[in-house]
Amino acid sequence: MSHLSRRQFGKLLVAGSAASLISTRAYSANSKVNIAFIGCGGQGENDAFNFLRNKELINVVALCDVQFGTKHTEKLEKEFPDVPRFSDFRKMFDKMGKDIDACTVAVPDHSHFPIAMLAMSLGKHVYVEKPLAHTFNECKLMMDAAKRHKVVTQMGNQGHSGANYFQFKAWKEAGIIKDVTRVDAYMNSPRRWHGWKVSGYPKGEPTPAGLDWDTWIGTAPEHPYDPELHPGNWRSWFDYGDGAFGDWGPHILDTIHEFLELGMPEKITAVKRDGPSEFIFPQASTIRFDFPKRGDMPPVAISWYDGVSNLPPRPAELAADKKIERNGKIIYSKDLVFKGGTHSDALRIIPEEKMKDLGDKLPRITGKNSDHYANFILSVQGKEKTRSPFEVGAPLTQVFCLGVLAQRLGGELVFDRATQQITNNTIANQLLIGPPPRKGWEQFYKL
Repeated sequence: MSHLSRRQFGKLLVAGSAASLISTRAYSANSKVNIAFIGCGGQGENDAFNFLRNKELINVVALCDVQFGTKHTEKLEKEFPDVPRFSDFRKMFDKMGKDIDACTVAVPDHSHFPIAMLAMSLGKHVYVEKPLAHTFNECKLMMDAAKRHKVVTQMGNQGHSGANYFQFKAWKEAGIIKDVTRVDAYMNSPRRWHGWKVSGYPKGEPTPAGLDWDTWIGTAPEHPYDPELHPGNWRSWFDYGDGAFGDWGPHILDTIHEFLELGMPEKITAVKRDGPSEFIFPQASTIRFDFPKRGDMPPVAISWYDGVSNLPPRPAELAADKKIERNGKIIYSKDLVFKGGTHSDALRIIPEEKMKDLGDKLPRITGKNSDHYANFILSVQGKEKTRSPFEVGAPLTQVFCLGVLAQRLGGELVFDRATQQITNNTIANQLLIGPPPRKGWEQFYKL
């Protein structure tokens, strides 16, 4: 609580949802949205400049990052030399809360939760990068908070506003995509942790000047600063990241999960783990998710392949196609086989002759739609509805959180969809919630 004023903390816990009404600026549907960028390097920088493609819709009123004055933040600092900067999101909201309508959250996976929870409790609309959160339970709390505080939300899987989204939706509605029984999804690009051999978390080095390491750690287990943790390498470690699942799963399996109405799996199986570790993700893994029948839709088995050489089985329908993508999916249905890439890449039916034969039976996608960033801002203005709100993004992320547990622990996990508990592994079930929040950060689980 040292970084959260007594006035603000009292308002959050006592006033509850009323605080959102007090702290939110009133504006008309045509007013510009006052936005704060939280996380100003890497994906945060990318998000910011994508939002700036819609300058007529926004005012940038604050920048927040745990360390300014580095190559990671220099582009945004140069773009907005006069905009207030903060290293601690709590101080930013405490000082400027009434001037902020919405914020982006593009920070390490483990820090999405506290920032988004505080923002939503203050009535701020939130655009949160994927994966939505670091644990299964955090996803649930964020989804519940979005409904309770009645804010606009969007998870940053940008392809969910692209060609694949509209195509998948139209093909499903037209009965082209139906009776799917199997999906092979793969992410075979090199990852930061490939080749690492670790026996524990690094012992640490002196914290660089200007880096707010306490805020960087947030609610997560505490380890001393080390370049093997920050910047970027955090995704490799179970305490801070969600590996390839969290990074690429939301871009590859998003439309499959939403439009096939998959919900949660009944069983998650670690089919393969190369180089398993207590601390970092495997060098390669194959994880199978078994989803039950939903209405008149048959059960679906989704197998996830990561690791440079851990390729999925090659479909016979691709015999004449020598091109190999490193990331994508193969969707097997009763009558057709579909091949897709990642993000907004459109599907194609394989073999190519089969797609040509269907010809005019395939729906044509016409018209111009807002991109993921404009969709969020226009939704804040009440003109659209977000395509990846927390009610969509949270269950998708929960599936990947279950996959991470299988990567971490191995074996087979049985998941009760009704109680949302793992019934055959006590440790895995405890990890649905994760370790207790770090002392001084408990309040974010009560907002």
